[in-house]
Amino acid sequence: MKTLLLMRHAKSSWKDTDLPDHERPLNKRGKKDSVFMGAILNEKELLPQKILASTAVRIRETIAGMVKESAFSGVVEFSDELYLAEPDVYLKTLCNLPDSVERVMLIGHNPGLEGFLQMLSGRIESLPTGSIAYLTLPIQQWSELSNGTEGELIEMLLPRELRELEEEKLKGKDKKEKKEEKKADKKEDVKEDKKEEKKEVKKEDKKPDKKEDKKPVKKGVKKEPVKEKKEEKKK
Repeated sequence: MKTLLLMRHAKSSWKDTDLPDHERPLNKRGKKDSVFMGAILNEKELLPQKILASTAVRIRETIAGMVKESAFSGVVEFSDELYLAEPDVYLKTLCNLPDSVERVMLIGHNPGLEGFLQMLSGRIESLPTGSIAYLTLPIQQWSELSNGTEGELIEMLLPRELRELEEEKLKGKDKKEKKEEKKADKKEDVKEDKKEEKKEVKKEDKKPDKKEDKKPVKKGVKKEPVKEKKEEKKK
């Protein structure tokens, strides 16, 4: 079993429009995120033995921020082939790794990196800037890796701001679901109340009014003739 970490470079700057894409640096947020992700790797004990990376400036600065905050002491290998690479290039690069490497991190660019993640996990997942996809691969040797390998996506590691946004979304979703549940419960209660009211009305309609209907009839029919007989006797 091998472990693969796929990371997209942190947020880059578009401030200088004259710079070639390859030379664009990180912006302030990107620098913070790269340091934060280094701390996350430490915390989760997911530091790689080796990092394979594109030669783009934004990727070099992403690695510098991570290394600064983490205890990474492995090897970083830069390759021009990984700059804006397609999934098959990433695959070929990993197949050439020595088998002594158990955990490797590959840092690159979209859309190729997301395509490679989908190839290995069978899932369509977004890889925002600075995020890391943590996968396990059912292989013993890197040369066994192919586009048919069914890896398992264990976790998506996100920079602080993105993580907070996700948490807010989940909280909002929970609140919405609770509101919907309450509305549904109220509707059910109203329905049940109406049913009960209808049942009660039907019961009342069926019940005869014994006091008002029967007793007055007895009094009116039986007592009046008795009075008349008594008056006749007096005469």
